[in-house]
Amino acid sequence: MVDFEDMRLFVRAVTEGSLSAAGRELGLSPAAASKRLNRLEQALGVRLLQRSSRRLSLTEEGTIYFERCQAIIADVDDANSAVGLRQLEVRGQLHVSASVDMGRQYIGPIAADFAGRHPELTLRLTNSDAMLDLFEHGVDVAVRGGQMADSRLVSRLLTNSFRVLCASPAYLARHGHPRSTEDLQQHRCLMLHRPGHGILPWIAQTPDGPRALRVQPAITCDNGDLMRALAVAGHGLAFKSAWDIAEDVRAGRLVPLLGDVILPDAHIYAIYPSRCYLPARIRLFVDHLQQELQLRERNVLDTVRNAMT
Repeated sequence: MVDFEDMRLFVRAVTEGSLSAAGRELGLSPAAASKRLNRLEQALGVRLLQRSSRRLSLTEEGTIYFERCQAIIADVDDANSAVGLRQLEVRGQLHVSASVDMGRQYIGPIAADFAGRHPELTLRLTNSDAMLDLFEHGVDVAVRGGQMADSRLVSRLLTNSFRVLCASPAYLARHGHPRSTEDLQQHRCLMLHRPGHGILPWIAQTPDGPRALRVQPAITCDNGDLMRALAVAGHGLAFKSAWDIAEDVRAGRLVPLLGDVILPDAHIYAIYPSRCYLPARIRLFVDHLQQELQLRERNVLDTVRNAMT
């Protein structure tokens, strides 16, 4: 089998008029260059060059081979260059996944704005509260609360967040405010369930470490946006990210509760398959996403903190 680098050495030797000069250009000693040219001729079964101490000359077979090799090498170099340039260009398909609430309110609009700035980019958005396998579903970037355990994935912090219990003013007028975590057992609780994972517990931080709060669900759903809408409609208490409810808190549709109960942070991360050789569409989108979310961070988090009762 012909080695492509032997082919390149042959072409350089012809254009330079010297095998030694071609070898130096490719980082080879004269002996190594001569050995590689011999290997090429043996692989082809023909003599390509007539060599003397003073000059090189092409044989008839060498002339034919030289012309074809020039075209092949030019095509390969063009292909390599094209792929390299793609690392600098925002083009191709970008598949972004986010939870339903976060995707609808923030990630979708930010991603659409990014796509609008790059006409060669095709954007695919997936909003799902399921923990999608990025490889199986072809996801380039997933935006999630918390880091991924999969060692094949890279997590990059986009913005800070925390979870909070909340309810509508109408619900609180009918059922009263919970004053402690024990009071939650007397309330209608809206809880999230995920296929294969069951109902996700509500977690509080205690002196003894994180513990699940003792609550019984009145309604479960697999969609955080639906759960938020049910809370707004007065059907019960919900356990949500500050980002998910900030607009509702600002508009008076939801009230954040139990400000003295420490709930675990739920910082928001970009998750993607690899740190190496990231296409520009992924690398620049994650940069853009981080910048846009951090511009909103203080306003979102302060809105919820300041309204806690």
